[in-house]
Parts: sequence; structure tokens; C-alpha cells
Amino acid sequence: MMKINNRVTNLFNITYPIIQAGMVWVSGWKLASAVSNNGGLGLIGAGSMKPDLLREHIQKCKSATDKSFGVNIPLLRGDVEDLVKVVIEENVKIVFSSAGHPGKYIDAFKKNDIIVCHVVPSVKFALKAESVGCDAIVGEGVEAGGHNGADELTTFALIPQLVDAVKIPVIAAGGIADGRGILAALSLGAEGVQIGTRFAVTQESSAHLNYKQRVVEAKDNDTVLVLKKIGMARMLKNKFSNEALTAEYSGADAVKLKEILGQKRERLGIFEGNADEGMMEAGQGSGLINDIPTVNELMLRLINEFDDSLTKIRYYL
Repeated sequence: MMKINNRVTNLFNITYPIIQAGMVWVSGWKLASAVSNNGGLGLIGAGSMKPDLLREHIQKCKSATDKSFGVNIPLLRGDVEDLVKVVIEENVKIVFSSAGHPGKYIDAFKKNDIIVCHVVPSVKFALKAESVGCDAIVGEGVEAGGHNGADELTTFALIPQLVDAVKIPVIAAGGIADGRGILAALSLGAEGVQIGTRFAVTQESSAHLNYKQRVVEAKDNDTVLVLKKIGMARMLKNKFSNEALTAEYSGADAVKLKEILGQKRERLGIFEGNADEGMMEAGQGSGLINDIPTVNELMLRLINEFDDSLTKIRYYL
């Protein structure tokens, strides 16, 4: 894959249209800077950081790379205004927002020349993001790990509909774990991809080794959607997911499900490595992940897989 010149690579000033998702407990400065140094766009995941910790990661990322990088901010965080303030004060120029309405902070971002990309699960929310001035959108299918849209649209169905509906660039996410997936996404009209779980299982990721090994061991049917009444999430099947599903099937209401969820399940699973009681969020692409490479090794692999897949398609044509 040579440098691709399209609206996504030009918008973010990157070589390859490959964006590493800003995942909680995974995407610190080490992972983000490694992805950026290898031609993609690295994102720091602010969803599991207090403002002071986010500031520290931004500053360390600046020291580790002179390339473009950004910050992912879940807009439903109680301290979101403090996180936004840190991003502006630290002169970060790319923000990926999620889990909320980007319109509330778009003026503050634009006044500081910040590129804003919002994660959406449907055409409705894509049009809303475009209308308030977002520069691009990430269309995330239900195959993705972590929290998903209630309509459960798949990436393959969602992306071409987004491309037809909006004028701003579309980035595809959900279930993309190799170069074949990148080619497929671009064929559907996306101008870039956002990859989560595959980057979570690299040496630079801050996820616990237990988490990484569980993803490596996972097969095609080892993830499950849970907690649909209080914020649906995809995770690896374990004791906690079985407990949550049993409660849901038994008719538990939102109050009961929140009690089962408790506190800090994501940290327990992803960062502390508790494979029984934690939320080990991972996407359906887990079945394609069989090792724990460095980011450099992974980026080279993704590029080669893309090129090989493109060659095969051209041969068939």
C-alpha cells in the first residue's frame, strides 16, 4: 500500500488511512505514538483517564512522535468539560468524540482549529454530526468491541448507507482486523478504517496480558452482546457475561442490571486481567487475532495483506 491520497489521509496528515481506536484501559501514549510513527493515526483513549492523567499522556505522546495523533473523548463522561479543557490547553489538533452529541463542544473545538470526528452507529446520527460541523464520521458496526448502537447495524450494511447520506468522509469500524477488512471497507466507500481490538492486542497496548491472551484464544463465536437495557456492550464470553445474560433473559430491569454491572468492570477485565469477573471488551474480529505483535509488525502486516488482497481482486477481474 503506497501512501493513499484521499480526504481522510489529507485531513489527518497520515500515510495510511488506518486509525487506531481510542479504547479505555488500552490506548495510552505508547500505543498512540507507535501507530502514528508507523504511518497511521494513533488515538489516546480519554475514557479511562482523569484530566491530569490525560494531560500526562498527551505530553508523553508529543515527546514520542512528531506525527499526527488525537484524543478520543466519550461525551457522556461526567468530567467531559475538564477533558475538553485539557485537550485545548495541550494544543491537540484532532479529537474523536463518541457516546453523546458533539454539537455541545464543536464551537470550542473549532475556535482552536481542532479537527472533529464523531463515532456514529446509524445514518440518523451521522446526519446530526455532519449538521453541527464535524469534519468526518466513524461508522461503527455492531461487530465492534465495547459499547454499540441499539439498532445493531452491521458494518457491511452501515457503511455504504453512510457514504450515500453524508458529504463528509466516512471511516469504517467494527470487525476489521486485517488487510482484507481494510480493502473491503474502502470498497464500500469508506475513506479510512478505525481498528480497535487488533491494536489492543499488541505489545504497546496497556491492556493486561491476560486480556490479550484471551483474545488470541478466542474463536469466531466467543464474543457476546450484553446489557442491552443500560448500554449494550460486546465482550468476550466469561462468568460475568453469563451472569448478565441470565439476568436479562429472566427479565431483569435496568436497576438490577446496573447492580450486576457494579463498578469498574472494564478496568477489572481489560487492565487488571480478571478473565472471570471483568468486562473483557472485544470485537467479533477476535477470531482473526492469533498473536501479540509490535505495532510496527502489525502495520507492515496490514499493509501487505491489503496489497495481497488487492492483487487477488485485480486477478479475478
